[in-house]
Amino acid sequence: MQNRFGLKDGVMLVLLLTVATLVVLGMFGNDRVLQQVQQVESKVAELESAVAAGGDSSANLSELREELDALRDAIIARPVNVYVTGAAGEAAMVPPPTDATDEWDAGQSSASKGGERDESWARPGVPIEWQEPWTMGSQPADVPGFSKGGEFTEIFGAQLPRITPYLSGDVYSRRITDQVLETMAAYDPNTLKLRGVLADAWQFDPDGLWLRVHLNPKARFSDGVPLTAEDVRWTLQDFVFNERIEAERSRSILDMIEDVEVLSDHALEITFNKALFSNLSGALGNYILPKHYYSQFEESTINQSTGLLMGSGRFKMESNDPDNQWSPGSDVVIVRNERYWGEGETPLDSLRFKVITESVASLVGYRNGDGDMLTPSSSQYSELRSDSDFLADNAIYKWVNMRSGNGFIGWQCGRRGGPPDGTWTPFHDKRVRRAMTMTLDREQMIREIYAGVGVVSTGPSSPSSPASNPAIAAWPYDLDQARLLLKEAGWEDLNNDGVLEYQLDDEYFSKGTPFKFEFTITQSGETTERIISYLVSQCEEVGIICEPRVVDWSFYSDMLKGRDFDAMIMGWSASGPESDPRQIWHRDSIQNQGDNFIQWDNQAASDLIDKGRSTMDAESRMLIWHDFHDILHDEQPYTFVRVAPWIRFIKREIGNVETYPVGLEPAEFFRIGESDAAPTS
Repeated sequence: MQNRFGLKDGVMLVLLLTVATLVVLGMFGNDRVLQQVQQVESKVAELESAVAAGGDSSANLSELREELDALRDAIIARPVNVYVTGAAGEAAMVPPPTDATDEWDAGQSSASKGGERDESWARPGVPIEWQEPWTMGSQPADVPGFSKGGEFTEIFGAQLPRITPYLSGDVYSRRITDQVLETMAAYDPNTLKLRGVLADAWQFDPDGLWLRVHLNPKARFSDGVPLTAEDVRWTLQDFVFNERIEAERSRSILDMIEDVEVLSDHALEITFNKALFSNLSGALGNYILPKHYYSQFEESTINQSTGLLMGSGRFKMESNDPDNQWSPGSDVVIVRNERYWGEGETPLDSLRFKVITESVASLVGYRNGDGDMLTPSSSQYSELRSDSDFLADNAIYKWVNMRSGNGFIGWQCGRRGGPPDGTWTPFHDKRVRRAMTMTLDREQMIREIYAGVGVVSTGPSSPSSPASNPAIAAWPYDLDQARLLLKEAGWEDLNNDGVLEYQLDDEYFSKGTPFKFEFTITQSGETTERIISYLVSQCEEVGIICEPRVVDWSFYSDMLKGRDFDAMIMGWSASGPESDPRQIWHRDSIQNQGDNFIQWDNQAASDLIDKGRSTMDAESRMLIWHDFHDILHDEQPYTFVRVAPWIRFIKREIGNVETYPVGLEPAEFFRIGESDAAPTS
């Protein structure tokens, strides 16, 4: 006799699967899947009735099978939490957190359930700051000429040494990592207000000593793995705070974090060891890394890596194979993350970042179609801003934003190579540093080297920032006063050979040592040549020998960590409306390859930094930053040269380019359809 599997057998199988599912739900508890099971049970009853009536229910059975498949996928996808407790080696299954929405309702927004916001994760009695879903500042699809697809290429003027997060620290790598990685919160492009990205709600202690955060349950990394509170804890405690990982830049400004406690899959609490003005933005503004990816590597592997980059953003690396990671010398290409969890898919298929280090060659490459966006030299901007032929196909954007750079010459105040065996430079003496500043006509430098673009800087903050002391005027260009300061510091030309010699015999130099120093600068074509020519000439005016050393930008990171320079030129670009000066200026940041690479050790300045960081009132804090600015002005560890706006050349075939206070948002760009007219700038 042949066995046949009939419709009634199918019903029995459905009932069996339903019972099994209810057992799973009894173990883990899930309201949403329970509702789905109840719906399946209802359909089973309908199917039984149809069978009893002898009707054809094949269509209903097919539909039921589809729902069961979906239910099975939900069960498989649901994380099973095993908590270890009791004696060592004793594992026990305990009830998961009661926040059912936290656990796995990725279909509901924020911490909401049944139309009501779930507050079970929060501390009672403290206001919850609910966050609307992060959306693009300008919706690409609403802009005329919108089309989807294609690639956008930016030309970089310097070679990136690496793009591994927290180990890369230059502005170029930041432009890439910003597209691939996400933070719990970020500054709104238009308002500069701190808004949730991965976080959909938080509570901040009125006394500033703790922060409780709820993560959006929808958040996923680019490989589809859910982003959880454990990823946040691991990123901060096991990656950034791991002193065997070269992440000192971030450690230096996150020293206020005492602990990160995982409360549930999507809730965590950060406790602080001190109340600082930057606690909220500092804690929420860190890239969140996927633990399952980065934890597979030894610290030494991470430190030596160049392209280990995975996150939850709108773009991703095409491959995250650690044996085939990106390395310097090739273009960086990131592609659309098709699994992006948030709102607003980027129109572009990919972003490409191409390096052309020589400024003339980069402009030629840009005009020949090798790129869609270029940061021009000041002279290129001055030359082309009124060129009608150029402007027919290219838009020029010029504006000041929170990332506008502050260019400076840094003087090595400590031992070159670091203590105890490094050698002293003439710049250990603040009189010499001030003399160097007064030897340089910075107004002339801006006119002749930077084509009049920018204003003279007096300190670490933009002149428009409330942290900048308006009472401080730039040191004047005064060669006579510079010579007097040098003589006071022990440097004088006694043999009339045109070169200053040291007139003392002490721990710093032997008597008769000529004043000679090495000036390190990166290769950027005509601008580099003009800076070198001007600096060498001005030094000769006061009897100093300046020996230029031109290096690739990729060399700078190791040079700064090793303190292997006498003087160098570069710039800082802020990542927020108000910067924490501890990273660059505190004496503690000299240690462990920190960003106080000039080794400026000033106790009064460090005390002011500590005081300012712990001052929660903004107006009072600005007065402290003014006092700090005054010490910097007196000491001149940097000669601040200029504050410059952002300038970009962008092809007119690129649509939806908005000049935000935070900079640019390439994820909003699109290539204008061929049939549409090009926009005007």
